[in-house]
Amino acid sequence: MSDEVSSASTVDEGAAPATSLSSSVYLRFKEVFGDATSRRYGPRKRRTREPVVESEAYGRGRDPKGIADVMTAMTSELGWATPLAKSDLLLAWKEIAGADTAEHSFPLDVTDAVLTVQCDSTAWATQLRHMRTMIMTRIAQSYPDAGIESVRFQAPHAPSWKKGSRSIPGRGPRDTYG
Repeated sequence: MSDEVSSASTVDEGAAPATSLSSSVYLRFKEVFGDATSRRYGPRKRRTREPVVESEAYGRGRDPKGIADVMTAMTSELGWATPLAKSDLLLAWKEIAGADTAEHSFPLDVTDAVLTVQCDSTAWATQLRHMRTMIMTRIAQSYPDAGIESVRFQAPHAPSWKKGSRSIPGRGPRDTYG
């Protein structure tokens, strides 16, 4: 043991002293967390608060706002602008398509930026397909927040003889009319 002490005392001044594992861990903790003896008795630092800004009775931003401004700010803040624009579009179909056309068609739903319109007959569906660019232009001008990218016109569905979930694919009721 005396050899270890004498070898530790004869280390060159320029070289780093050899330390044990526990000493190196202690020194690392001291470096990271600071010296415990110097912090123990010192006064604690208090967090400084930012100065409180006094509000003025008649300062800027204190004027009452109109209900329209409040509702517009609330709808944009809560993310309601797009759903409200879509519902407005569905309600204003008569103005978009025209009175005669709206009598024979009605909007069903907006799904994935596609407006689906149900028509009374295949003739009206074909006529509305020809008017698609005009209808899309009116929608884009009047309701840009709705995000409509396309319009799909559906003709009335043909009658179906499939009943229930257990129907099988095939030719259908061909032999019942003979």
